Amino acid sequence: MNAAIRAAVRCGTDLGLEMIGIRRGFDGLIEGDSLPLDNRAVGGIIERGGTILRTARSAAFLTPEGQKRALKQIRRHSLDGLIVIGGNGSLRGARWLCEHGVKAVGIPASIDNDIPRTTMAMGVDTALNTVVESLNRIRDTAISHGRAFVVEVMGRKSGYIALMGGLAGGAEVVLIPEVPLSLDEIATTVADGLRRGKRHSIIVVAEGFSPTDRPLDGELSGHAVAAHLEEFGTIETRLTILGHVQRGGSPTAFDRILASRLAAAAVSWLARGETGVFAGLDRDKVVPVPLAAMDEKPENVDLDLYRLISVLAH
Repeated sequence: MNAAIRAAVRCGTDLGLEMIGIRRGFDGLIEGDSLPLDNRAVGGIIERGGTILRTARSAAFLTPEGQKRALKQIRRHSLDGLIVIGGNGSLRGARWLCEHGVKAVGIPASIDNDIPRTTMAMGVDTALNTVVESLNRIRDTAISHGRAFVVEVMGRKSGYIALMGGLAGGAEVVLIPEVPLSLDEIATTVADGLRRGKRHSIIVVAEGFSPTDRPLDGELSGHAVAAHLEEFGTIETRLTILGHVQRGGSPTAFDRILASRLAAAAVSWLARGETGVFAGLDRDKVVPVPLAAMDEKPENVDLDLYRLISVLAH
């Protein structure tokens, strides 16, 4: 997000616009928590993870009172338009603002890459590289000790990180919400690998995966899989939950370039009076996508790649 903020401010300044930063997302908008941003204010942030403006999930913005206060603050500060950076909730918030007469353009940022009609969202590549680096380190121990490692990654509703991270990291098994499997099927797959001469196994599981033969009842998906493999008795198993380590760190070159391009497009559209869209990536071109597309189902998980993992695991 910092790379996008930097690009938005400097491109806006180049167009003669006055740029204002809103702290803490929609909560900050409701409270009028803003600050002027010029080129010097965004110097030295392109390599920093997170966001200098900070962020928050805003329960208040979901209420009529909070929405009324947000519109009041927009009028009070004479904001001509808003650039909203974020995932599904943020972009739906931008659409609501447009429906109520505010000019708004979105920039998708979601490590799940679950935004409709865009090839890639900001943050995805950085998160994937973190997952792959972690899998590389874990595999060293798995090979040395002849163990199975269950690695839980983020993805409550989308298996994109698990799928692509598992493919790039050479996982033997990948478990995602989009593909139903039972715990017994998982254990059988691991056992089959051992019979083929494998001495270790890496199982990448999205946190939103739920086995078909066991209600989790609040139990973490990774814990359920690891516990079953231990009970199955085929191979000694360990569990690693990567958690929020996937969301931080210095962004990759790809993410810095993508953020800069998306922000530059968003500013130029807003300066021309174009509104109600977000900056999407169509193959290698930045294109405006209607915010109404947020109602569509994302098509980010390629099941052909899922089947490829099974072939490569042999």
